This record gives sequence, C-alpha cells and structure tokens, in this order.
Amino acid sequence: MQAPTRSADRTSTAHSTTSQGTAQLLGGQRSGPTVSFELYPPRTDKGADTVRQAITELAPAEPDFFSVTYGAAGKTRDSSRELVRHVRAETDITAVAHLTCVGASAQELRGVIDDLLDEGVRDFLALRGDPPAGQPEWRPHPQGLRRASELVRLLRTMEAERLGSPGWERAGIGPHPLSISVAAYPGTARDRRGNVRIDPRDVEALVEKQEAGADFAITQIFYDAAHYAALVEQARRAGVHIPIVAGVIPLTDPRRLRKLHGLTGVEPPEGLLAELEGAGSRGEAYRIGQEATRSLVGDILQAGAPGLHIYTFNTATPALDLLRGARLRPVPSAA
Repeated sequence: MQAPTRSADRTSTAHSTTSQGTAQLLGGQRSGPTVSFELYPPRTDKGADTVRQAITELAPAEPDFFSVTYGAAGKTRDSSRELVRHVRAETDITAVAHLTCVGASAQELRGVIDDLLDEGVRDFLALRGDPPAGQPEWRPHPQGLRRASELVRLLRTMEAERLGSPGWERAGIGPHPLSISVAAYPGTARDRRGNVRIDPRDVEALVEKQEAGADFAITQIFYDAAHYAALVEQARRAGVHIPIVAGVIPLTDPRRLRKLHGLTGVEPPEGLLAELEGAGSRGEAYRIGQEATRSLVGDILQAGAPGLHIYTFNTATPALDLLRGARLRPVPSAA
C-alpha cells in the first residue's frame, strides 16, 4: 500500500487515535438505549462560553458521544474543529465531527479529513448538507461531491489509505478504525387516509449510504414515533441493517419549533404549539413540553429505537430534564 502523504500515527494530546468503534459508540457494554448530544459551533465569544458551559453540564450524564455540526459552505469550519478539540481535551467523551459536501471540492474535503485524522478524530457524521442561506436549491461544488454516500465512500477510501484498514471495501470484513454515521429522514407526511408516508427516495439514499460503508444512521427531527417506525420498517425491507438512532429535540420552546419548521420543512404538531403558546407562564409551557417529549421518547423506544440523539441547541437543562424524567440516565438533580 502506498505510504500516506501525512503521518497516520500522529496522536492528539488528549486521546489516542484509535476509534472506539461503532459498537462502543452505540453503547458498548452499557444496557439500555444510547444517549448522545448534538452541539453547534459558536459564532461569538458569548456563544463559545455558552457551549462550553453546556458541555460541562452535559458531560456528567455520560453520553455515548457528542456530535459537532458543520456550517453550510464550511462557514464554521474553524469553530467546529475548535469545538471538537474542546470536547476531546476537556472530557472523556467521543466527539463525532460532522462533514458536509456543501461549498467544497473533493480535494478540499480530503484536506479537512486529513487534518481531523491528524488530530486523532476517528468518528464522523457524513452529510450532503443544506444549501447556504439565500440559496433556494442545493448545488454541488463543480469539483465536489453530490451525495452523502460519496462522502462516506471518500472517508472509507481515506481510511484505507491513511490507516490501512483491511477489507474496508467489503462489508463486514475487518475492523474499521473509523466510525461513520449518516442521516435518515422519517419526515411527517401522511396520505389522505392518515397513513404515514415515507419518501422512497429517502430509503433509497439510506441504502446507498450503507453500501458505501456507513455504520449507523441518526434521524433528523420528527414528532411522531409512527414515522420513525415506518422508516425503520421500510428501510429493513429494502435491506438496510445498520442501527437507526432516533434524533429528538426537547419540545419546550415554541419559537424554536416554528423556526425549525422553516429550516427543515418538518411541521411540529399544531396542537402542541397551541398548548405551549397558550400556557400561562414559561414554567407551565416548559412542563407541557417536557411531558410531550417524554411521551414521544417512550413511544420511540417502544418502537425499538437503539438510542436517542438529542439536539441540544447548546442548552443543557432541557436535555438533562428529559433524561431525568424518562429515567434514561442517573443524572444528578439540579441544585
């Protein structure tokens, strides 16, 4: 095998370069569903203080990993990498680095991946990515990648080049130094009879990602466990065997839910929004939202989800209260 262009055995100051592997990342010997948290990189000094405080508060819950988002067109590239460094330096928790295809050539993506590998990162979430603000349609870079499956394949190729993983191109053969997760999309669509409708293109895309070498999937936001169950059922029928972790958001802030609707197109339940916005106080709205989230989580786990990925928006309290209320982690009560 040709020698890599950069050192393949460089280590970070906080962790070795060995990935925990997908099995360990999804719970290892721990019983019960996995729990992980998503963070986004700060854009201001105040934001940096906020996310670091959130990490300090979330880490005692012993999540299976933190994931760190990556802005459209690489706008948060530096702050994303700095946040990954912070998680790895200040905690014993695995940091999963997001990567997207937006606004970068394949060669530039190679450089980003090389740098992360040099720093010891071994866990990635590979996404196509959303178009930058003000750009209505997704357009690939002229020399870039068009699909998340291509990004997964690039990661597996670089794994073989940099780390010498045997048999990487054949599913199920040889240990992989990298773990690679991808997105899945339950949506909220229903037909005229009220039956859940999953876009077959989303299932086809998940099959492609698995074939490219993805280890597990994390769903985007949804608000009905029936959509998660339908996605899993249709994915399994199509041959998808990788774990599908459910992505959830604490349903405590109606303004955030409406903003997410604009960003993702996933419509929150109008009945819940009416309850939240009609509550007599913020405390009452928070209680209603927490109860709704616990109910959703219970239904998701009943549907067989192997774990929960909580979108924290860099705020610890709603996520921790959810874990306490659902008895998913022995999190100490707030003082």
